[in-house]
Amino acid sequence: MNDLTITLRQDAGRHLYEQIYDYIKSEIRKGKLRVGERLPSTRSLADFLQVSRSTVELAYEQLLSEGYIEAKPCRGYFVCQVEELFDLKGGEPETEALTETGAEAGASINVHTGTGEETPPCICDFSPNTIDMTAFPYATWKKITKNILVGANSEMFTYGSPKGDPVLRGTIARYLHTSRGVNCSPEQIIIGAGNDYLLMLLEKVLGRHVAIAMENPTYKRAYRIFESFAYRILPVAMDSSGMSVGELRKSGAEVAYVMPSHQYPMGVVMPIGRRMELLKWAGEKETRYLIEDDYDSEFRFKGKPVPSLQASDRLGKVIYIGTFSKSIAPAIRIGYMVLPVPLLKVYEEKCSFYSTTVSGIDQKILNEFIEKGHFERHLNRMRKIYRDKHDLLLGELKTMERQFKVLGANAGLHLLLQDERGRSEEMLVRQAAEAGVKVYGLSEFCMEDIPSYWNGNMVILGYASLSREQIREGTGLLKRAWK
Repeated sequence: MNDLTITLRQDAGRHLYEQIYDYIKSEIRKGKLRVGERLPSTRSLADFLQVSRSTVELAYEQLLSEGYIEAKPCRGYFVCQVEELFDLKGGEPETEALTETGAEAGASINVHTGTGEETPPCICDFSPNTIDMTAFPYATWKKITKNILVGANSEMFTYGSPKGDPVLRGTIARYLHTSRGVNCSPEQIIIGAGNDYLLMLLEKVLGRHVAIAMENPTYKRAYRIFESFAYRILPVAMDSSGMSVGELRKSGAEVAYVMPSHQYPMGVVMPIGRRMELLKWAGEKETRYLIEDDYDSEFRFKGKPVPSLQASDRLGKVIYIGTFSKSIAPAIRIGYMVLPVPLLKVYEEKCSFYSTTVSGIDQKILNEFIEKGHFERHLNRMRKIYRDKHDLLLGELKTMERQFKVLGANAGLHLLLQDERGRSEEMLVRQAAEAGVKVYGLSEFCMEDIPSYWNGNMVILGYASLSREQIREGTGLLKRAWK
């Protein structure tokens, strides 16, 4: 097919990603993009259109959410069957029924040449966004669920407290104090269905149009959520200790989003000196706050666990956010936010009418799971499993130490490789893909501009969901691809 020649206008009054989204959506509805056709990769389309990769990703994500396209692991994005689309105002379908037509439907799009390409099958995916579910205590979870339902009463089926079940909040408060040094009362804890909801709730507390600083590169999901709030997002440079406080001061931000225990994706553990600098910055103005995302602090494989930033906060400046998605399972959809007392008062005034987004039954199950010691046993088991995989991956990469520098070891569920031969990230990702291995370039986690302090030759290897055999096979393929 022809190139996706999209005319983008800076003065169109619409975001660039919306213009890309509108164009592709229109082409699909008109039948010009047929069912099964592969769209250009986000990287190639961004290069072709001369826009940032995150702009294309936002357009693709919107198309995904609306069902116009689908993502196939290790293959790319493909047009979906959308033969019965009607105008919301009423009327006939805008497109004729779309049908797959032999090789045409299965062909991939080359954004530059329009020629078909065969995508090598993915043998090993080093995704940094997965966890190992093979050791999940299904029998225990099932038993707890059964016991709770047997003894259920009518109260369990009501809306419950907007903040979440009081008993579970008390359990989480005790757990956070003993494991992370967090100082809070159960009243300061708000339970929600994942961090997405908690961040959206936080927007109501902090207000709209807040200037927020984020480390660059960063956790792109949080970035996109903040962007949807119309927050002014200010990328701040990092160094070996995390967010630069000097650059933070220059940015003019009112709030800073940080991951001090294990920065994602760089893996930096913020030292106490930098933490104190951040707390000092926050304490200089009444309106300044720090959002601490403590997403995977349970998994540290060397030394003692690093206390949370909130543990050192004496002025009530840290908003602490955590989740059970990494430590238990993503599908549980239970996260928690600890608000400083001043912001808790704002929450009570502006948000106390929102109903809790987590089932009361699920909260009871989780509370029982923690209180009876099952959570601690599960964590200890997973720490050993992940430590073994971490050490195996490091050992397999040992023979590549002349080519790569390993970063971010000893904590979290991924490593970074920095090429020492001057090869680009794009080349490394392409060579790995040609060998049937999926790795992730660091640029995927950067905001609008690639940081000048990063030379563009890093890739990320996640290992949590891979078996030992898959780690060996995957690294073996990488050694041959990158020799």
